Amino acid sequence: MRGFVVGGTASGVGKTVATLAAIRALEDAGHAVQAAKAGPDFIDPSHHERVTGRPSRTLDLWLQGEGGLRRNYARGEGDVCVVEGVMGLYDGDGSSTAAVAEALDLPVVLVVDASAGMESVGATALGFRAYADRIGREIDVVGVIAQRAHGGRHADGIRGALPDEVSYLGRVPPNDDLDVPDRHLGLHMGDESPVPDDALAAAAEGLRTDRLVDLAREPAGSAEPAEPAEPTGPVGPADGDRPRVAVARDDAFRFAYPATIERLRERATVEAFAPTAGDPLPPCDGVYLPGGYPELHAADLAASPALDDIASAAAEGTPVLGECGGLMALAESLTTAAGESHAMAGVLPADVEMRDRYQALDHVALRATRDAPTASAGTTLRGHEFHYSEADPAPDARFAFEVERGTGIDGDRDGLIEHRTLGTYCHVHPESGAFDAFLDGL
Repeated sequence: MRGFVVGGTASGVGKTVATLAAIRALEDAGHAVQAAKAGPDFIDPSHHERVTGRPSRTLDLWLQGEGGLRRNYARGEGDVCVVEGVMGLYDGDGSSTAAVAEALDLPVVLVVDASAGMESVGATALGFRAYADRIGREIDVVGVIAQRAHGGRHADGIRGALPDEVSYLGRVPPNDDLDVPDRHLGLHMGDESPVPDDALAAAAEGLRTDRLVDLAREPAGSAEPAEPAEPTGPVGPADGDRPRVAVARDDAFRFAYPATIERLRERATVEAFAPTAGDPLPPCDGVYLPGGYPELHAADLAASPALDDIASAAAEGTPVLGECGGLMALAESLTTAAGESHAMAGVLPADVEMRDRYQALDHVALRATRDAPTASAGTTLRGHEFHYSEADPAPDARFAFEVERGTGIDGDRDGLIEHRTLGTYCHVHPESGAFDAFLDGL
């Protein structure tokens, strides 16, 4: 599957809108488009999925390694892949957009804010192209999308200022309808605040679809596509011996990588349930609580029978894994930014409180100091953390991990553990082996 990477000059330059416009333009031209996201983000991919109708693939060298990154790319379906970058093209020491582009040998389409520039857009593009040689990286900046650019003389001036080796790939005109509202963890999700279809269609018309297709290329190296995930639906007789994993999926628990759900379905029967809608915990052999926004739905969670069910299951020895928002739901209490305190499942000995600014944002490495549901003692997991909450654990709380990189729960440790329940601020990808270890313990 051919592809290209949409990189930006900086955060906030309009990569997501440019990516969505490129997807729409390619689909309007008859292409089957697979979207992907460089970095560990869960939110931008939700906007991709709304436009393409298929899950967006996560591409992160820190989380997956080069082989895992290529395998996840190969899982994609379509004839062209549009990879949205993270931050500025060269930013990020764990897994920058440039590093992902280099690992796959995909060309880079640079998004430049042209609202107050013309010739300077050409200078910017040339600088980003030349900088790769300066740092010894194989990064091929092949074209520019001019974000917030007007037509006529403005667009002509940008096109004329670009060096011969950098193609003008069109513009996204200024349009307030293209702005996606944000909150403490980033943009609103794609189903909450989607880009209006008419505004996206207008933006797509300004892109040179033929050149985007011509510049896309097959990734370097090879990867065997993973076996397809098991289909969802009722469990038949042949599935009688498969473990059942209950996975929370609602407005409070939004942050699960598609590859994680795919991996769980390959080895288990996944039973989705919605705690905030009042669903009880379904019969299961294990529970997975992904991250999300429990702080925005704390009252509904507190009233849900699912939390009492999870507490009972945990006390009986059922393995339970909570990541970030899942950790918060497993705690004793959750205090919102407005100061309202709500009782949570009470499985883990900690009280969680929301703060006004983020408490951690980084790629992380955790070394297991004891056997845990996701890792055996002495092994290291790589993951990612981004949260505004702070957990205050009890003095006698037990931890499963020592933080080698990142913040964790108290700066030195992460992974509160009780019974066979683990709650961590760290999100992991299935390439880490964490979910295989979890499934092995069921």
